[in-house]
Amino acid sequence: MEREAVMSGVDAVQGPRALDRIGVTVSGLKPGTEGDVIGREQWNAIHVRRREGASVSAIAGEFDLDRKTVRGCLRQDAWRPYLREKSAATVLDAHRAWLAERAPQVRYSARILYQELRGERGFAGSYETVKLAVRPLRAQASLAALTQCRFETAPGEQAQVDWGQITVGFADQRTKVHVFVMTLGYSRRAYAEGFVHERMCDLLAAHEHAFAHFGGRCECLLYDRMRTVVLGTEHDGDGERRPRLNATFAAFADHWGFIPRLCQPYRAQTKGKVESGVKYVKRNFVPGRTFADLDDFNQQLACWQAEVADRRIHGTTHQRPIERFADEASALVPTAGQASFLQAMVRSRVVADDWLVSIDGNRYSVPFGLIGQTVEVVRAGGNWLIRHRGRLVAEHPVLAGRAQLSVCPQHGPGAAMRNARQRHAGPPSASTPAAPLGRAADALAVEVRDLAIYEHLLEAGVLGRGVQEVAR
Repeated sequence: MEREAVMSGVDAVQGPRALDRIGVTVSGLKPGTEGDVIGREQWNAIHVRRREGASVSAIAGEFDLDRKTVRGCLRQDAWRPYLREKSAATVLDAHRAWLAERAPQVRYSARILYQELRGERGFAGSYETVKLAVRPLRAQASLAALTQCRFETAPGEQAQVDWGQITVGFADQRTKVHVFVMTLGYSRRAYAEGFVHERMCDLLAAHEHAFAHFGGRCECLLYDRMRTVVLGTEHDGDGERRPRLNATFAAFADHWGFIPRLCQPYRAQTKGKVESGVKYVKRNFVPGRTFADLDDFNQQLACWQAEVADRRIHGTTHQRPIERFADEASALVPTAGQASFLQAMVRSRVVADDWLVSIDGNRYSVPFGLIGQTVEVVRAGGNWLIRHRGRLVAEHPVLAGRAQLSVCPQHGPGAAMRNARQRHAGPPSASTPAAPLGRAADALAVEVRDLAIYEHLLEAGVLGRGVQEVAR
């Protein structure tokens, strides 16, 4: 009767083997044992068959179970649900929160995490323990990456910005070129330009060239956490931490009116459109080409963008970027009528003891009497204009590269002394040019030196190579 009662709960399934479909089965009577944990109905059926005289082997065969499972079931006076035993405490438990936060930052490298745990957090466990703990974290991150959805933006809503590095041959010399890429999020049309460095002046100039190329700018620009854009984090008024933008870059963004957005830390894939653009330049433009210099590189790059990149069928949109750009161009904020930030930016500099001021890695002379004074520098076309209290005191052509010097001999101490002597000798005639600096009292206090100082400075390496005598 008991067997019939149990069997009555099985619909459309004949024979005792069907009973193993009743209830829930999970692996193991307890951790480390073979067989399955059986449900309540199956437990009852096994005990019924045992009371009917069936052997353990017969019961195991009928229910398709391991004999160890059947014996374990028969030893129980009452059915008990399976409860997973809690894992034993490990030496890594105190570091679990740190591990979950740090692992993505080091790309789930168990070796790096183990080294940091041992060196910085007093961890006494083994490398194997760390490796086993990192494995599920890595798997979870991989699953999250597979389930990401591509984020599409409306026309003119967002552009993405990044740098890529390419080593190419200039004449007979291998040179690293830093390629700036800005990709419009909707049309996927991109602007690329090569630079020798990734300095702030390069980044800002590249932006302005891109705006001119597109005829406007997007509402938001997305970046990773490059130091020319963000310097770290700071607390806002609510006590929350937020990114602290580089002051010069923040002023640049305000000047042009766009909103800078940042990728989540260690999630650079969120700007995948421009990442793909950088790879496309490296894989399609560079191979098989030779370049005379950086200018030749950029000329060829501009032709390639117009003839190839803008006109290929994009793998995601299945349209040509230049054709899709027709829908985005009208949504961009026009920039043609706005003055260049680089041209309008006024920079303050303190004149050094060698009567030079540093601008973008190069040095330029000012009148000797201004040592220790603050001057204002602004760019006008291809020249630097240097003013002191609103008065123009020096003008120099913008030098290319870095560690170059532009020195006007009339700025030196010998010229200052001659000017002082002329002022004491009497008023200058109509044909006598005005002195570059009207500080007679300071000029009188200047140590007397003639122009031979330049030879000594050259020999001592103070001026070095690259000196340009702008005026003789």
